[in-house]
Amino acid sequence: MTHVEVFPDRRGKESHPFIAWTLALALIALCIWASHWQYARGVNRHHRNAIIASHVQLPTTQLENLTANPAYAEWRKVEATGTFDSTQQILLRNRYFEGKYGYELLTLFHTTNGKTFWVDRGWIAPGKRATSQPELPNTNVQRMTITGRFRLDDSLPRGSFFAISQNGGNLIEKWNAQKNIQTTSYYLDLLNSSDLSMKPSAPVDLPELSDGPHMAYALQWLFFAGLVIYGRLLLRRGS
Repeated sequence: MTHVEVFPDRRGKESHPFIAWTLALALIALCIWASHWQYARGVNRHHRNAIIASHVQLPTTQLENLTANPAYAEWRKVEATGTFDSTQQILLRNRYFEGKYGYELLTLFHTTNGKTFWVDRGWIAPGKRATSQPELPNTNVQRMTITGRFRLDDSLPRGSFFAISQNGGNLIEKWNAQKNIQTTSYYLDLLNSSDLSMKPSAPVDLPELSDGPHMAYALQWLFFAGLVIYGRLLLRRGS
């Protein structure tokens, strides 16, 4: 009788560690990518907060002094002289002040040297119903000097809004102001005016200057990567 030695087939067993390590490495790479992403967000936010804190402390300057390099002037306080256009106003929905729902009012402003931009006049209370226009503050169309924070156009509040007609009647939804009116690449958050009736009762607040949880999240993702490595080594030891 011929003796035949049978060797066990280990191909299936050998393939499992390879698959497990592949999955583990993929998870580790994902954790490292997420950690780097959170770290970059934290660095960017810290840099932005430092710019805001620095620029709001600078003395008020004339708008014309900043328009040559607007990207480096955001958040500075500026003065501009001109007139408001009461026929061009926008109400932004879903804005809150001290926990109360309302709107932000944007009004077009024309300077004496030919510049046209939006001015965010702050928060106003809602109307009696969600579909009704709220009572708007007075808009003086006489020449005046306003003081506001210089803001870049790409940070202009977006979202669902009302466009207000000249007679204050019909409300037009989803009106893209930037495509229908030629404006500059910046706007102002109104803080004060030479006409005290135009001073906002609830001006736009500065953003919270907090770096947020991004750095903690970055460390957390690295911790998860370490857990994957540790878990894989435990499984290998137990196999």
